[in-house]
Amino acid sequence: MDAHKITHYPDPYEAFGIAQGYRYGNLIVLSGQIAMTDDGKTVGEGDIAAQAEQAFANIEAILNEAGSNLRNIIKMTIYVTDMSKTDELMPVYNKLFGKPPPAMTMVEVSALAMPEIMVEIDAMAITGGIPRPSLPPY
Repeated sequence: MDAHKITHYPDPYEAFGIAQGYRYGNLIVLSGQIAMTDDGKTVGEGDIAAQAEQAFANIEAILNEAGSNLRNIIKMTIYVTDMSKTDELMPVYNKLFGKPPPAMTMVEVSALAMPEIMVEIDAMAITGGIPRPSLPPY
């Protein structure tokens, strides 16, 4: 089985030599996504919820390129620069994922790729098969 690069165009990560993701069989592995629009602009400076929304929108666009969607995420890691801001971030997460949520790890880091970025999210998803059950949000 071969791994196939996934790219959603325009690709703001191309200039940095970073693949947006890979599909290997039914498994999709995505690079960390930040609050960057397709044209390379940062969204929501100082607003972790707005940044999370953009990062999840980026994840969704890349998953769609691979024939998947947010319901098929099985694992994600959320990196934040300030853990005390998670009460602002979690409503965005809960609205998108409900119960049961995907497996998730959240960690605080001292910095991300750019000083104004407060959150980065990477994810693993599947294609085909039965998606993670989707129930109403909390």
